[in-house]
Amino acid sequence: MDAKALEELIAQYAPNATAIGIQAATALTLLLVGYWGAKFISGLTRKSMAKRSIDATLTNFISKLVFCIIFALVAIPALAEAGIQTASVIAALGAAGLAVGLALQGSLANFAAGVLLIAFRPCRVGDWIDAGDCSGTVESISLFSTILLTGDYKRIVIPNARVMSGPITNYSVMPRRRIDLVVGISYDADMRTAIKILEKLIQADERILKDPASTVAVSELGDSSVNLICRPWVATADYWPTRWKMIEDIKTEFDAAGVGIPYPQMDVHVHKQD
Repeated sequence: MDAKALEELIAQYAPNATAIGIQAATALTLLLVGYWGAKFISGLTRKSMAKRSIDATLTNFISKLVFCIIFALVAIPALAEAGIQTASVIAALGAAGLAVGLALQGSLANFAAGVLLIAFRPCRVGDWIDAGDCSGTVESISLFSTILLTGDYKRIVIPNARVMSGPITNYSVMPRRRIDLVVGISYDADMRTAIKILEKLIQADERILKDPASTVAVSELGDSSVNLICRPWVATADYWPTRWKMIEDIKTEFDAAGVGIPYPQMDVHVHKQD
């Protein structure tokens, strides 16, 4: 390029050079201010949620989401200030977001359910629950799945949408539980003796709470037995050991006292035909 051509080029673009420089500087300033502003607000959000003891997974996600939203709101005007047409960029982002949303419907449903699980906390790590047709101790709750450990130490990974689609039964959240036992005795047995044995067993077990009071009563007259209910209250951690010991002691004491526990019976009448 000769000197004359260079002079013509400078003469053509020199009047706009100042304006272009100002636009570029303004756009860069907006991007920097937006970045640091988004980072500052994201940090405040993280600290605020941490003070309220909100789950770390949800805290990290919300803080990053706040950063992305604020930075995107600043980046679009900055691009426009630099002379870039943002209408096509916004349209492309919208189309891409729609396509991703349609492709990830199931994942988004699991994600939304995970946010609800972490926010409302119907169960926590360490709780024994029934959820999604599965039972076990909650090992972890992430944004997309919940992991349970069964009693025989198998790991079950349940999508969060399945967990939230039905009832969640939490056996660990309350400090005490009631043991519900139905004990059938024969019609020939002494009902008062059986009731006294149940009351004695309740009094003898130190794990059974005095308040609320336990219940021993006759519940129904069955087809082949008189059914008694025995409902003691225990601390949640003592539920299964106390239940198993009560069943064992009931059988032992009933046998010693001669209180019969009948088998299911059926009378079959055979008619002989000539």
